[in-house]
Amino acid sequence: MDLRLSVLDLSPVSSGSNGAQALRNTLEVARLADRLGYERYWLAEHHNLPSVASSAPEVMIGHVASETSHIRVGAGGIMLPNHAPLRVAETFRVLEALHPGRIDLGIGRAPGTDPVTATVLRRSRDGQGADDFPQQFSELLAFSGGGFPEGHPLRSVIAMPSEVRLPPIWLLGSSGYSARAAGEMGLGYAFASHFSPAAPAPAMRAYRESFEPSENFERPSAILAVSVICAETNEHAEELASSMQLAWVRMRSGNPGPLPSPEEAMAYPYTPAERRLADTYRSMQVLGDPRTVRTRIEKLAQHTVADEVIVTTNVYDHDERLSSYERLAEVFKILMPGK
Repeated sequence: MDLRLSVLDLSPVSSGSNGAQALRNTLEVARLADRLGYERYWLAEHHNLPSVASSAPEVMIGHVASETSHIRVGAGGIMLPNHAPLRVAETFRVLEALHPGRIDLGIGRAPGTDPVTATVLRRSRDGQGADDFPQQFSELLAFSGGGFPEGHPLRSVIAMPSEVRLPPIWLLGSSGYSARAAGEMGLGYAFASHFSPAAPAPAMRAYRESFEPSENFERPSAILAVSVICAETNEHAEELASSMQLAWVRMRSGNPGPLPSPEEAMAYPYTPAERRLADTYRSMQVLGDPRTVRTRIEKLAQHTVADEVIVTTNVYDHDERLSSYERLAEVFKILMPGK
C-alpha cells in the first residue's frame, strides 16, 4: 500500500514545562521529520488552552520551513473565523515567496477555541451567531485567484505580493458538509479523526464522489488525521497515552491544564462520567508497538481510502515523542517517499 505519512503538531505543553519550550520542541520534531522523510509538517491553531502552545501557526510555518529542507510545511489549519481573508491570502503569499513549492494552506471552519475567546479574536460581537464561513472562504478564494467580479466593492483590492500564487488549499473538517465543499471546489480535504469520534469513511467518500479537478488538484487528495503513539511495547504505549486521556477529560470538564505525567494520569481517581470521557478519547487513539501501529494505520487508510495519514503525537515526555516518530518512520520505511 502506497501510503504517505505526515506530522500534525500542536506544540504540546507538559506540566512543569512552558509554552516557549514547547515551541522549541516543535522545531526539533520538524527537523527530525524532515530527515526521516515525512511528506509534510502542519501546525495547528488553538487558543486559550494551557496544553497547546500552537496559537500562531503562520509564524511557526516560517520558522519550521527555515529549519528544514525538503518537507512541505503548512497550517493544519488556519481557523478562518479568526482572520480577515485578505490577511490570510497575503500571509501565505509571503510564505510561498520565501519558501516556494513547500507551503500548504489548511483552512478550518471553527475558531479553535471557546466562544468568549472567539469573540475576542474577531474583535466584534457582530454576527457571532451567524455562520459566515462561506462568505469568508469565497473572499479568500477571490483574493487567491482571479479576483472579484465587475462591480464588486472589493474589486480594487489585490493580495500582495500579487505575482505569487497562493499555496494549495486544504479544507479541514469532520463532516460531510466540508468534505463535499472541498470536493466541489477541487481542494484537498483533511478529516480530523484525531479529535472527532465521528466515523471518517462517509465524509472521505463524499469528498471523492463530489470531487472536481482544479489547477492545484487534478485528482482527489484526502488526508486522515490520527492521534498516534508508537512505543516499544503495547503496554508502554498505553502508559504514555494516559496523559492525553486525562488532559482531554479536564478540557471537556472546563478545567484545562498542561499535559500531566503518566504517573499522575494513571493515579487519577476518575469518576464514572470522567472514565467514559477518557474511554471516548482512547477510542480515537492508535497505540502500540511499531507492528501494531502500522497494521492499525493501514487498516484505517484502506477503510477511508485515505491518500495520506497525518499523525499527531502528544505525550508528556519530549524524547518519547521524538522516538515515536522515529519508530513510525522505521516501520513504514519501505513506503515513505525517498526511503
